[in-house]
Amino acid sequence: MNSQYSIAVHILSLLNGFPGPMSSEVVADSVGVNPVVIRQVTGLLRRGGLLATQRGVMGARLTRPADQISLLDVYRAVDAPQSVLKLHQRPSPACPVGARIQGVLDDVFGQAQAALEARLAQVRLSDISAALAQVS
Repeated sequence: MNSQYSIAVHILSLLNGFPGPMSSEVVADSVGVNPVVIRQVTGLLRRGGLLATQRGVMGARLTRPADQISLLDVYRAVDAPQSVLKLHQRPSPACPVGARIQGVLDDVFGQAQAALEARLAQVRLSDISAALAQVS
């Protein structure tokens, strides 16, 4: 999985903590990326129903309160993969391990993905904001 997910959480946390218009350059400075990346991720968040945006100054706002946005919502909004763990492509069917490894790993990886998504569903954007406030 690429860094779009953590960038998305950063953007949403920033907008939650400092509501009001801010340019993609200001957001990009906070995140440490090019403003183009911010606009791309913001577009994903908008299509995912988490942000409402307007042209020009980044007048983005959350579409619902932070305590109603889970990290799973964000994960899904940024087109996260079906599974963060991938199977290798062509194990040898002639090998006793190669013939069975994908079925075994598929089960383990599926359980791990389910655990990840269950945990992300429990954490709210408001939890992230609260943790950020404590760090300051």
